[in-house]
Amino acid sequence: MKALKSMRLQIGVFGRTNVGKSSFVNKITGQEISIVSDIAGTTTDVVEKSMELLPIGPVTFLDTAGLDDSSELGEKRIEKALKVINRCDVAVLITDKYEFDNCEKEIIERFEELNIKYITVINKQDENFENDKNFLVTSTLKDKAIVDKFKKELIKILPDEFINSPKIAGDLVSEKSTVILVIPIDKEAPKGRIILPQVQTLRDLLDSNCITLCVKESELKDAINNLKESPSLVVTDSQAFKTVAEIVPENIPLTSFSILFARLKGDLSEFIKGANAIKNLKDGSKILFLESCTHHAIDDDIARVKIPKLLKKSTNKELICEYFTGHDFPDVSGYDLIIHCGACMTNRKEILSRIMIANSRNVPITNYGIVISYCLGILERATKIFS
Repeated sequence: MKALKSMRLQIGVFGRTNVGKSSFVNKITGQEISIVSDIAGTTTDVVEKSMELLPIGPVTFLDTAGLDDSSELGEKRIEKALKVINRCDVAVLITDKYEFDNCEKEIIERFEELNIKYITVINKQDENFENDKNFLVTSTLKDKAIVDKFKKELIKILPDEFINSPKIAGDLVSEKSTVILVIPIDKEAPKGRIILPQVQTLRDLLDSNCITLCVKESELKDAINNLKESPSLVVTDSQAFKTVAEIVPENIPLTSFSILFARLKGDLSEFIKGANAIKNLKDGSKILFLESCTHHAIDDDIARVKIPKLLKKSTNKELICEYFTGHDFPDVSGYDLIIHCGACMTNRKEILSRIMIANSRNVPITNYGIVISYCLGILERATKIFS
């Protein structure tokens, strides 16, 4: 139950108003999470519920507003419901009829466009109806069997990463290998703690039976010299990349937490391709920075200060930098490059959906760590270990 939201299976529940979406969520979770009423349009915003769904594991249900909401704010509610699709690992379509209208057909097209597997639940119908499609049919969502039926269907369509948990760095080195994590203690490091990607990488290496050393960049040289054998890998915070690259000998593999998460949460090859588009930027080129979580910008903020300075120095161009924070994905048309954060607070499906949308608009997309290594001229070295 303590699993991070970004690591949970995100299950979106969609359908027209008053077809039983909220009843379905309440039934599966075993709690009255969503308000249920005969009045159409009761669910007005996305309702989230995290739980342990055995035998699958930690999941989050996303109960959305009706896709045919005709109320005064219906258009905005539908828009919000559709945006949720981008972060769904799997989806559930609730309907009360076998013949789909445009509403169901359009949402299925969205699922298929984003490669989202889905389950269709036909509610309020005769369970004995014979069909040649993969429907779950129930005469009432009060039917206890629907929970087990749903679990069985969900297991069939689970994305691979929820069956075989991907590694962050443990698959890059062998057991008993020594790995050094370089963790700067600067303004962005929370007091008394280290940031989430560093914690997750440390845990991943410990689970992989690696010998893991955590040092600041000022102690890195001593740490390497004190080892009897060279470390199998050094992972650094992106902001210390230049300093660390100068300390770590060329024969020792080097990468960053942000690049590790580019592979874990997105598509590393696409991000590398996006970084290579930096050389095509011109005066007035527009760059969109995407941040998954809200935070107060500090004086030397990585997205608002450090990366723009690196880009200007690398390109010698006057660039326009704009920023967007949160789950919603803005219209990216007109931008020359998208630079995404490390996505430690975002699930993989949302990042992949963003990459697909960016590609459909012919806008290159990359992430913080890859941009930093590109601008410092060490991108090839920082990604060599993945080849």
